[in-house]
Amino acid sequence: MFTRKVPTPITVLMIVTVIAAIATWLLPAGQYNTLSYKGDDSFTINSNGTIQLPFTQHTLDSLHILITIDKFKNGDIRKPVSIPGSYHHLPQNGQGIIDVLQAPIKGIYDTIDIILFILVIGGFVNVFYQTGAMEKGLIYLSHRMKGKEKWLIIILTFLFSFAGSSYGMAEEALAFYPLMVPLFLAAGYDLLIPVAVIFGGTALGTLSSFSDPFSTIIASNAAGVKWTDGFYGRLLMFVVSTAVMIIYIVRYANKTKKDPTASFVYRYDRDIKSPYSTLDVNTDTKMKLERKTSLLLLIFLFTFLIMIAGVIFLGWWLLEMSTLFLASSITIAVLVRMQEKLFIEKFIKGAESLLSVAFIVGIARGVTVILNQGYISGTILYYSAQFVSTMPPILFIVLLLILYNIFTLFISSSSGMAVVTMPIMGSLAIVANVPGREIVNAYLYGMGIMMFITPTGLILPSLALVNVSYKAWLRFIYPLMLILFLISALFLTIGVKM
Repeated sequence: MFTRKVPTPITVLMIVTVIAAIATWLLPAGQYNTLSYKGDDSFTINSNGTIQLPFTQHTLDSLHILITIDKFKNGDIRKPVSIPGSYHHLPQNGQGIIDVLQAPIKGIYDTIDIILFILVIGGFVNVFYQTGAMEKGLIYLSHRMKGKEKWLIIILTFLFSFAGSSYGMAEEALAFYPLMVPLFLAAGYDLLIPVAVIFGGTALGTLSSFSDPFSTIIASNAAGVKWTDGFYGRLLMFVVSTAVMIIYIVRYANKTKKDPTASFVYRYDRDIKSPYSTLDVNTDTKMKLERKTSLLLLIFLFTFLIMIAGVIFLGWWLLEMSTLFLASSITIAVLVRMQEKLFIEKFIKGAESLLSVAFIVGIARGVTVILNQGYISGTILYYSAQFVSTMPPILFIVLLLILYNIFTLFISSSSGMAVVTMPIMGSLAIVANVPGREIVNAYLYGMGIMMFITPTGLILPSLALVNVSYKAWLRFIYPLMLILFLISALFLTIGVKM
């Protein structure tokens, strides 16, 4: 198993794009009408044309949209919402060769904010590396953690999972790889560990989300239920799933530290090199951090803390975060009196080092572009909903979990998935006699499990950041996915029975 060579991430995504294009010729075209609110005094329905309707609760009730009007007023629902019962067939719009070639370009247009964020991070990290503070700080930390390395995994996995579960950390976690990769390598672990801790932790946050505004709150609003309904069950899922993941990672880390040949990275990728600086921590000399080094490390640390605080409390997103990293880069350059020419050179060089990662993000979005242009996203949702609508509650909820596993392969945006599917599934919940909170949970669990491997998500950029193949990651993660699937099915079954 997993013995054949897997193509590069960009090639994998282009293959997925071609498959999506083929599907637009095989599946019937169709879509749901959508309703949106842009801050004026009316709703807009997008059908064959646009229709204006009064901005009232009666409008929502008449369309069987189980959302209160204040959710639109407060800005909780910003994306177009699918209207239950409005699915209609459209003329076939199969995507051809030109569409496939244009899809990654359109995807890059759509994700330019994420791409620029990644490039600015690359510049920031490379400028910081030039100071030497990173290497000195990590050597110091490695000495302090001698014999207690597993606590790095335990603490950091918990923190990333908490960040994902509480406020939806995702793209911003890409910024942590330059810091964490040398640290885990210095601790004697392989390159899968930083991916498992950083990406795995935040991906798990979708599954165990208890207050993430981009998934739990939007999905609950779109399904017509209070987001606090089921809060304690989700909190329990957070504890259970995070504990399971920590145990899984620690067991693998201990095993590969004792026997490096047991590493999946060694088995499938052989002697690959880290893209970040490696550390020599074999000296027993006790080192102290100089004042200037400590100051630089504090700037580095506070950049991330400010980013997190800005996202949580100030509503920051990629523009503000990119600006922060640019400002920190300049601050560091001024502090160490780096020459202007050298600063520009190192910043550009750092951005260049993450260019492939940036392209992967854009090309992944191109898959969604093909599905939307071919009008089959709505078709997949419509027939899936029809398939599960007449089943007993327990079978309904478990199959819904599986359907969300499948949907996530095509739509990796948690907020996008919520507004597209929740109004439809929320109305089905009443027919199937299933609590609305469990519909939301099925969405969370299904997306969370498949987030670990979906090519249209952040896994390929994350692997590209550390030089690890998709094949090695699949071999590492699929047993954990099976465990989490069984736990999720159990939680959903109990939730339906309660």
